[in-house]
Amino acid sequence: MEVVYLGELRNQATHLASSNTLITDAPLDNQGRGEAFSPTDLLCTSLAACMMTIMGIAARERDINLKDSSVRITKVMAAQPRRVSEIRLHFTLVSSDLNDHQLQVLKQAAHTCPVALSIHPDIHLEVTFEVLERSE
Repeated sequence: MEVVYLGELRNQATHLASSNTLITDAPLDNQGRGEAFSPTDLLCTSLAACMMTIMGIAARERDINLKDSSVRITKVMAAQPRRVSEIRLHFTLVSSDLNDHQLQVLKQAAHTCPVALSIHPDIHLEVTFEVLERSE
């Protein structure tokens, strides 16, 4: 990956293998324009995407369809020093006939994703799950 500073507290990150790019912008409360993901937004988004990916692997191995499932992310910042102090993730799993054992397997998968295991223990993680029956 590569990050290029574009000026005005904005960066362009490039995934070199695929040439996909994204822009980051400092948030409004830290001198930025807030027109794109902030770096701390990406930290939280990375956690949610990693958890969903590992859950997707576990689901695929068990023939569970999680398509259209989602995660709502809330980031809480602290001051002195400025940092992420809490990440709240609310998973909405859309599936047909998801039993309690399968749900526990998916929850365990989420909590053991590489990003979750890399988050500093001082960051409070609150992870909740709801299951919506797929209407087919």
